[in-house]
Amino acid sequence: MDPVELADLADLVIRDADVVDGTGAPSYRADVAVKGGRIVSIVKEAAAAGCQRPRARRELDAEGLVLSPGFIDMHAHSDLALLRDPDHSAKAAQGVTLEVIGQDGLSYAPVDDRTLEEVRRAITGWNGYGDDIDFTWRSVGEYLDRLDHGFDGRGIAVNAAYLIPQGTVRALAVGWEDREATPEELDRMRQLVAEGMEQGAVGMSSGLTYTPGMYAEDAELAELCRVVAVHGGYYCPHHRSYGAGALQAYEEMVALTREAGCPLHLAHATMNFGPNKGRAPELLALLDDALAAGADISLDTYPYTPGCTTLAALLPSWASEGGPERILGRLTDGTTAERLRHHLEVTGSDGCHGVPVEWETIEISGVTEPALAEYVGHTVRDSADRRGETPWTVARRLLVDDRLGTTILQHVGHEENVRTIMRHPVHTGGSDGILQGTKPHPRAYGTFPQYLGRYVRELGVLSLEECVAHLTGRPAARLRLPDRGIVREGHRADLVLFDPATVAPGATFDQPRALPTGIPYVLIDGRFVIEDGRRTDVLAGRAVRRTAV
Repeated sequence: MDPVELADLADLVIRDADVVDGTGAPSYRADVAVKGGRIVSIVKEAAAAGCQRPRARRELDAEGLVLSPGFIDMHAHSDLALLRDPDHSAKAAQGVTLEVIGQDGLSYAPVDDRTLEEVRRAITGWNGYGDDIDFTWRSVGEYLDRLDHGFDGRGIAVNAAYLIPQGTVRALAVGWEDREATPEELDRMRQLVAEGMEQGAVGMSSGLTYTPGMYAEDAELAELCRVVAVHGGYYCPHHRSYGAGALQAYEEMVALTREAGCPLHLAHATMNFGPNKGRAPELLALLDDALAAGADISLDTYPYTPGCTTLAALLPSWASEGGPERILGRLTDGTTAERLRHHLEVTGSDGCHGVPVEWETIEISGVTEPALAEYVGHTVRDSADRRGETPWTVARRLLVDDRLGTTILQHVGHEENVRTIMRHPVHTGGSDGILQGTKPHPRAYGTFPQYLGRYVRELGVLSLEECVAHLTGRPAARLRLPDRGIVREGHRADLVLFDPATVAPGATFDQPRALPTGIPYVLIDGRFVIEDGRRTDVLAGRAVRRTAV
């Protein structure tokens, strides 16, 4: 072969794949050629037509496999994991090629030295304290640059997009106090959000049941959303209640963003706890009415019933004022601790979404203090019964001795709600996966094969084409990524090959870090991240910055 012919060859051709392209359209059989990290040719029904088939330096026989765009995890907590773990098979092995981080209003940029330390302490349960991380950045742009550099300049395991965390912004401009921002502080927050958007963030997140983001009134949030909208981003709130006041909280977010003219993406849009059993249709009716009136709304969910958070998140909001050290001080004061117990067990803490805590539903999934490992895998109720103590005694001990780092599974979901919400046309997939802890939620390792295996193949809740669109094309559209999320000529070669007959999560509640089956190949930028079912040493991930308006 002469040099000219060699130069014309693609890098890779995937032969005879069943292409599910991410649009929701019916699948088709094709050869797909990749060169320079992009899809350069798609020849449909190539073998049957007898036409000229694309040639490449390498060929991959995809007989029996589905080729789809790489999956986009719209709600991830890999903010430090991407810099800690070059393997990151938790996501790479699922076929995830892009994660959206900076979620729930708390992450690591923008910060100053004081705020960074406070945030590290506040979300130790999500990401660890970060003793193994060199926090060389302070701005959003510097953090994204750090992701680009990754490991020795080679990059990170998968791509990542970033949401500006509104709680971190408030901590930087206002502090951790429960009060209204001054006009000067509000201007400072607007400036921080604008700078973060200009530096490449795709939007802004909030954690409106977490300190200090919860202290922002709607008028303040609307002002920040206006800045986000001007820069072409979207607002992603963990809203003020997923329990007793869930529908009102959803209504609040819809109204707020419509006033601000900002697209809305509802984070982990579940209907959990006893008061919401069977009420998913009410949520969807609310969204349908808003969509019909012109609102720009999307949402994400994980395909499981239990939730996952930190034990400290259950505390009432007043206990969190002033930050982590103030919380610990209140827990060690006997009188205040009894007041906390009453709010949790009797009144219904706003941290527990207005529902009195049911300790038999609260399973300890991880601790940062090794001496507390015996509690992991047991509910607070079980541990209390074994010790002859009250549940609050056990919970309080964990909160204090683990310095708020304890993570939990919360068994409060409803399967019919999960299925109903995932069928909605604006639905996308998000793992909400916390990677910390001895026994994390299996959604961190299993969300995407769970959709494809359980909810497509086994239950038929979604067709394969529709499910793939939920996991690829629709999230790419929300992120304003014009060359990702669809198998199309000219698009980036972020691709997954999976076996629709066998794809399934390996992760269970007993073995939460087991890897999935039936996903033999994953490519990012045309390079194999997973090959023959095994993780390669390729680090093709980079920070994915907002597309200019």
